[in-house]
Amino acid sequence: MRAAIAVLGLLALCGCAADIPSTEQPAMYLNMASGDAKLDPQAAASMISLYRQNNGLGGVAVDPQLMKLAESQSQAMASRNKLDHDVKAPLAERLNASGYPATLAVENVSAGYHTLAEAFSGWRDSPPHRANMLKNGVTKLGIAASYAPNTKYKVFWTMILASSEPR
Repeated sequence: MRAAIAVLGLLALCGCAADIPSTEQPAMYLNMASGDAKLDPQAAASMISLYRQNNGLGGVAVDPQLMKLAESQSQAMASRNKLDHDVKAPLAERLNASGYPATLAVENVSAGYHTLAEAFSGWRDSPPHRANMLKNGVTKLGIAASYAPNTKYKVFWTMILASSEPR
């Protein structure tokens, strides 16, 4: 009997421990307006994939080469304090110069959003950006946020969605 009571007491304590709220902030709400902030590309891919799946489309996976291209674009915009798809070159030229074998590619850029959730909401609420996120046939993603404290926008975002599959 004592053993049964002890087990029940232990289970009750374990149940209480499960009620302790986590202090870790979800990746989508991490403030990127900080020099040490790191964007979680897997969280972004999950968010975009879920959005696409809710709209009858396939998900996307993080692609290391697209990550580098997105980072380069965000850094270029941040260093020039300019929100512009073509700040370095048009997307097609940047893809070709990198050797990325894109058969389909679209890009969303934005600035001023401090979190992934804010950037996603801004893109979702903009018809051209929403169309890019819901582009049929894309399977890969690269995303970056670059912090530039001495600029108007503070955070510059780039998301590239692409496919290298034959069409």
